Amino acid sequence: MDQPRPSRIDVVSDAICPWCWIGKRNLEGALALLAAEGERFEVHWRAFQLNPDMPVEGVDRASYRAAKFGSEARGRELDAQVAAAGRAAGLEFRHDLMQRTPNTIAAHRLIHWAGERSLAQQSAVKEAIFRAYFQEGRDIGQLEVLAALAGEAGLDAEAAAAFLASGEGVEEIRAEDAGFRQMGLSGVPTFALDGHVLFSGAMPAERIAEAIRRGLAILRQQAA
Repeated sequence: MDQPRPSRIDVVSDAICPWCWIGKRNLEGALALLAAEGERFEVHWRAFQLNPDMPVEGVDRASYRAAKFGSEARGRELDAQVAAAGRAAGLEFRHDLMQRTPNTIAAHRLIHWAGERSLAQQSAVKEAIFRAYFQEGRDIGQLEVLAALAGEAGLDAEAAAAFLASGEGVEEIRAEDAGFRQMGLSGVPTFALDGHVLFSGAMPAERIAEAIRRGLAILRQQAA
């Protein structure tokens, strides 16, 4: 007998959102729990910009966060909260290494490009970008950094560099970001199941799994 098609999960996120990296790790834990129950999923990563007006070259992170949160001290407090939540999810955040707040259009373009090759490669590129920014302090607004990350994630780095240099996909990413804003989305990560928004935020794996279970039950009842 043919297996039913996998359910689709869309994750709307930004490459410089720390809760999106935590949410990704917790989602992976949730999907492992659900896989043990026989559920199958395809995960698609979608583009959102926390800073849509960010200059292409990015800005100094410390001064940017001081302006955004009122002081450098408040920015450090928030970083400490993120680091603690990251440790709980098994992730290490190195805010001391992060010097720039980048524009993320190019990162989103690369993530989309990888997804056209395979969802596994898209997830690998997404993970590589998160790790590079939050753990290694690399400037993910730089095209050469992104091309190198594509290579580290198992893609052709030269092909990635050529794609990034072409400028292809910029308007598509801006349109996707704008579309989510028009829908009223303002926070990321946001998770959707087969086109239906489930929740926003980086909930623990067990709670994510339960939200997906409830969503599946409702959708299957409606389809019956």
